[in-house]
Amino acid sequence: MLTKTILPAIVAFHIGLSAADVCSDDEVSINSSADAEALSSCDTIEGTVTIGTQASGEISIDGPDSIDGDLICEDNGALTTLSSSSLTSIGGSFTMRNVTALTTLTMSKLSSVTTLDWQTLARLETVTFADEGLTEADTIRISDTFLSTLNAFSVTSPKKMEIDNNRRLTEWDSGLETLSDELVITANGFGLQVSFPDLVWIANMTISNVSDITVPSLEVVNGSMRFDSNFFTDFSAPNMTNTQDGDISFTGNSGLANVSFPLLTTVAGGFTIANNTKLEAIDGFPELKTIGGAVKLRGNFTTVELPSVNDVKGAFDISSTSNIDDVCSEFEDLSSSGGSGKIQGTFTCSSNNENANDVNSDGSSSGGDGDDESSSVVFGFSLPVAFSIAALGCLAQAVM
Repeated sequence: MLTKTILPAIVAFHIGLSAADVCSDDEVSINSSADAEALSSCDTIEGTVTIGTQASGEISIDGPDSIDGDLICEDNGALTTLSSSSLTSIGGSFTMRNVTALTTLTMSKLSSVTTLDWQTLARLETVTFADEGLTEADTIRISDTFLSTLNAFSVTSPKKMEIDNNRRLTEWDSGLETLSDELVITANGFGLQVSFPDLVWIANMTISNVSDITVPSLEVVNGSMRFDSNFFTDFSAPNMTNTQDGDISFTGNSGLANVSFPLLTTVAGGFTIANNTKLEAIDGFPELKTIGGAVKLRGNFTTVELPSVNDVKGAFDISSTSNIDDVCSEFEDLSSSGGSGKIQGTFTCSSNNENANDVNSDGSSSGGDGDDESSSVVFGFSLPVAFSIAALGCLAQAVM
């Protein structure tokens, strides 16, 4: 009888000890469903969990409510479904890269990660997080997935977001309010429409290949805002007042016909509007007074109106394929050579220039007046190149 009592106790003790060891290990590997089930008695996994290349089919991490370290899955071509009914937080990075067969991710209680880094998940179609979505993350990178929606991502104040090469993503309505590092959106689904109704402050933003973007509440860009090779016809930032440290740039937006910043007073860096071939008038900046870098205005426009400008630190370069002699005369009166000196750097202006849409053509200034600090940043992304890249993207989608 004593043996019958002691042996089960010893077995139970060893099982409990093994589970405790797994829960506190610095590194935990999952290569099968059995490996995942071994974690079911953990409340917290203290280390990093790695889903190995041998894991296949469905892996469910049920039991733990938190992983203090990272959750990593890389270079796996057999995992199709990843799920957890218990996990609420990942203290480190949730990293998935080159997981080519994964179609479904369901973590019905997960709301918090430090970093989310997803790249080359070409079949990932369905993502489910907690009811309120993923609400906490410092950094988010979502690249090359099969997602058609980002509704599961409800983060309002991250540091950095990169959304790129998600070929099915054609609409994104985000609750983003502030962003302290950088927002990058590029090369997603054709016709992507982006809406940020609650975005008030952002450090930097780079937007490419979108068909519409709205930022009705945006007031301040701490760094730079750049729009390159987009397809929208109109852009408005009705409440934006300044950039504190960087540039405003609209380059190579083939359909752009109207730009409006009615309250903008200060651009701390460069001010570039170039190669937007349907833009006939640059007249949406009635309150703009101070430009801390260089100004580069190049295109097919016939009208340039900056009625409040009284301090341009860098060079001022205007060139159009149209006759803008009157425009040239008006701004020459503000130059430092014979004018009021409100334009402190070198002033150049040319009419009827067939190369005006080449932002670095004909020897005109591409930066400041010799001082790097007063140079604007310009993306020389020509339309033929843009359309070639777009065509290759469509071909790639067709093959997929």
